[in-house]
Amino acid sequence: MPHYRDDDRALAALVEPDQVHRDVYIDQEIFDLEMERLWARTWIYLGHTSQIPSAGDYLSVDIARRPLLMVRQPDGGVRVLMNRCAHKGAKLVSSPSGNTGKFFRCPYHAWTYKTDGKPLAIPLKAGYEGTRLSACPSGKGLTALEHVEVYRGFVFARLSDDGPAFSEYFGESLSSIDNMADRSPEGELEIAGGCLRYMHNCNWKMFVENLNDTMHPMVAHESSAGTAKQLWDGQPPDAPKPMAIEQFVPFVSDYQFFDGMGLRVFDNGHSYTGVNFSIHSNYAAMPGYEDQLTRAWGEAKAREVLGTARHNTVYYPSLTIKGAIQAIRVVRPLGPEQTLIESWTFRLKGAPEQLLQRTVNYSRLINSPMSVVGHDDLHAYRAIQEGLHADGNEWVSLHRDFRADETREMPCTVNGTSELSMRNQFRAWARYMAPGAVSGEKSA
Repeated sequence: MPHYRDDDRALAALVEPDQVHRDVYIDQEIFDLEMERLWARTWIYLGHTSQIPSAGDYLSVDIARRPLLMVRQPDGGVRVLMNRCAHKGAKLVSSPSGNTGKFFRCPYHAWTYKTDGKPLAIPLKAGYEGTRLSACPSGKGLTALEHVEVYRGFVFARLSDDGPAFSEYFGESLSSIDNMADRSPEGELEIAGGCLRYMHNCNWKMFVENLNDTMHPMVAHESSAGTAKQLWDGQPPDAPKPMAIEQFVPFVSDYQFFDGMGLRVFDNGHSYTGVNFSIHSNYAAMPGYEDQLTRAWGEAKAREVLGTARHNTVYYPSLTIKGAIQAIRVVRPLGPEQTLIESWTFRLKGAPEQLLQRTVNYSRLINSPMSVVGHDDLHAYRAIQEGLHADGNEWVSLHRDFRADETREMPCTVNGTSELSMRNQFRAWARYMAPGAVSGEKSA
């Protein structure tokens, strides 16, 4: 078995232009390297500023196996700190969120720090006089991340000093976040309600690839969404659809529908389906909502905002958003065969409350642990995870609609059932995992 940590060429060889080796999904050493080289060097979603509205509010989250704190500052800014006391290394907080007041206090020895991480007080500080404490990292307070960006309320961080600038990394793909925020007459979003956490017994990449895989819905979801469609068959064309039917039935649209949606692909693994239309395009209009947007943005922009109904936008590797339904899912890798998926819903500030009701209903039906649609996907992921251990074929096919010159122009738009989004993710993966061994690709 190759020792990938010591051999960038062996790592790069796992990704061919139209197929990938199974080790990228099942190998523990590769997962460990992903945390160090991919998840630490790219821009990872932490949370939304609406989750920390007041000074002292914090959100704790692990990124690339580092415990972090996203903290609202007295001046309204946001800082991201390592959740580690500078003394013995104890985590300062264990709760997922809360308010720390004006300082953090370590639960072990009561060292305290300002909310920006600077040291505040040490019990019996005279005991450190004449020592090297003030010159050591322990005397300088909590470690603050230098690479943090807030975009329309979405907070991203890059752990490593080695990596691309925020705007370079995301580029034009940020238009999906803009579209979701602009659906609010006030141009602002806020997290509404709690989080639906859903454990997936599979590699994190299987979930991310599936987001823009449009060859599976009419197959994998035939028993769930297909049943809902059968229940509705025979109703008059003008009969008002229940919200559940409206959201379920498009999942079993035919191949031509999904192919016609179109796929937009960007550098660094980002992509979205729904260039032309999507499963969200025919949702019922909310009374008065379009008039609100028209008053806020003008008729042309309001029409553009509402006319954009993208399916899943992938912000590789950690975030996917559904702007048309105001929901996001966040990827939290735990191991090569275990991934936690978080599903969050948003309220559009100033918009009719029925829009939030639709979002909550969608998240419950489609993205929650009790979703029948979600279990279809989870069964497929687990079947892949187990099947990849079979002998005889060590490669995973990504050949659909492959062209040798497909990366010549980026961003680009292709047909909706192309596997270009997946190939593009693995090209980005290879650049970050083995940058010195990948030829003919842009360096990170």
